Amino acid sequence: METQPPIHIFNIRIDEPVTTATDLLVSAVCFYAFFMLKKEKKNKVNTFIRYYFMSMGFATLFGGIFGHAFLYAVSFSWKLPGWITSMLSIALFERASIEHAKPLITRKTANVFKIVNIIELATFMVITMITLNFFFVEVHSAYGLMIVVLSLQSYVFIKTKNKGSKLIIIAVFITAIAAVVFMTKLSINKWFNHLDLSHIIMAIAAYIFYLGAKKLEIVPPNKDARV
Repeated sequence: METQPPIHIFNIRIDEPVTTATDLLVSAVCFYAFFMLKKEKKNKVNTFIRYYFMSMGFATLFGGIFGHAFLYAVSFSWKLPGWITSMLSIALFERASIEHAKPLITRKTANVFKIVNIIELATFMVITMITLNFFFVEVHSAYGLMIVVLSLQSYVFIKTKNKGSKLIIIAVFITAIAAVVFMTKLSINKWFNHLDLSHIIMAIAAYIFYLGAKKLEIVPPNKDARV
């Protein structure tokens, strides 16, 4: 894969300009979702999802600026703010899904999910900070979205036919496509490489996550499941 050439604006060098721009696109979608969801009904699910969007917005903002555009001016460890914040965002969406499914599952199951949520976040954060390896960020995202969010939202959808859950399931699969593009390095050319394409797909997924969040209905308690 050819390296994306830098550009200069007012004598300021910007590396990987398209990658930076597409990162900022994801950030813009996330911040838009964060502010728009403020208009929705206040509950724990909405709050966790709003802060998912806020933290993911900052993660991709940091990633674009320090991880790509100006990495030449700082050390490689400056990628960590974006990586760590993105892991926090995934953990927040996990917690939102746990809260959403809570009325349909037992207290014990919900508590197990919550405890594992904290342990896996802390574990992957520490490993990532020690190794400075993005692979562990990917593993954490895959676990959080494909195992926790997908399983819980699928369960809610099966039980309630919740339209919001259906959209979130779709968004998870679109995010998975972005991951495949990233891992296989599927590129068009040096000006639109696998990072750029995966960022565009991530932006689409983020918007569908937002639409799903708007349509999420609070699940009525299932008394038989509260044991």
